This record gives sequence, structure tokens and C-alpha cells, in this order.
Amino acid sequence: MPPYRWTDDVESEANDEERRNLLREGEQTAHRIFSGFIDFAFSGNILEIAFGLMSVNACLGLGEPNLATAFTAVTTSLVSDILLPPLSIVLPLRRNMIEKFAVLRPGPNYEELHGYNTLEQAQNDGAIVLAYGLFINKVISFLGMGLALYGLASLYQCLSKDPIIKHTVKCRYCKKLVSEKAIRCVNCTSWLDGREERMR
Repeated sequence: MPPYRWTDDVESEANDEERRNLLREGEQTAHRIFSGFIDFAFSGNILEIAFGLMSVNACLGLGEPNLATAFTAVTTSLVSDILLPPLSIVLPLRRNMIEKFAVLRPGPNYEELHGYNTLEQAQNDGAIVLAYGLFINKVISFLGMGLALYGLASLYQCLSKDPIIKHTVKCRYCKKLVSEKAIRCVNCTSWLDGREERMR
């Protein structure tokens, strides 16, 4: 057994402290990104961007909202063609995620067909099915669309001074969301810098 050295303890403590600091910084960054995405996704900004894309196309006389349609198509393709197939392999599904379904009430030809192989086959036979794979696909598409728009908004915010992503906090008095930079609550008009406590 090698002799005990005090410097080994000091080095391991320094490494542990550095590791803890890195983990803390990573956790804070992840929390900031996640809270920014939540603030962005549920504050109506997605609708503003979508309507903005549609109105730009309408103003330019392009007829259909081509840019918005193309953006949606790319995001849907990312989810359907890139994200879901590996998920179908990782989970023991034996088929593509979109084709996963449960038969609630079989159709008239269920016995002849020896069950249904695809969702389309079940629906053509008049079966009542629970298409949970299609639902999972749509949920992942929604999250993918939100993340893609959040990425665009973050990029725009880095290049511009106009903030799209508005971080919010809860007012301690009325519990409604207000901007984190606000001095007063727009809902209950309370001061958010602690003046209310000093007045009492």
C-alpha cells in the first residue's frame, strides 16, 4: 500500500469542488433554457410568430402562407422521419410509432384478416381503434415545432435588441405572471421591489 499523502486529499477536494461548480453551472443553464422555453411556448408568442409569418406572405401577395407551411413541413418531417424511427427501434415496438394502435371494437372482416397489420387496414374495415401512435407523433411534432420556434426566437434575440422571449415571474401578491424586469405588477399594481412590506 502506498504511503498516505496529504496532497492527494487536496487535489481530490479541488477536483470535487470543480466538478460541483460545473454541475451547478450546467444545471442553472439547463433551468434557464427550460424556463425560457416554457415562458415562450405558453405566453402566446408562438401564435404571434405564426400569424406574423402568415401575414407577411399575405402582404407579399404569395397567397397561401408558404413560409409557414414550409416551416411546418420541415418540422413534421424532422419528427416523423428522423426522431420517431429511432424511437421505434429503441423501444420494442416491431413497427413504426405512427402505426401503433389498439383495436377497441373489431370490424366485420377481423377474423378473415387474422387481425390488422396497419392502422389504415383497421379503419378501412370499420374497426374502432385507439391510434395512440399517431397521438404520440402529434405531441412530439408540437414539441418539435415549439423548440424550433424557440430556437429561431433565441437566434433573433441574439441578433436584435427587441426581446421576443419574455421571462416571467409570479407576483407575490396576486400570483399572476409578470415580466421579471417589472417594478410593479400590471394586474394588482403592487410594488415588486419590497416597498409593500416596508409600508406596513
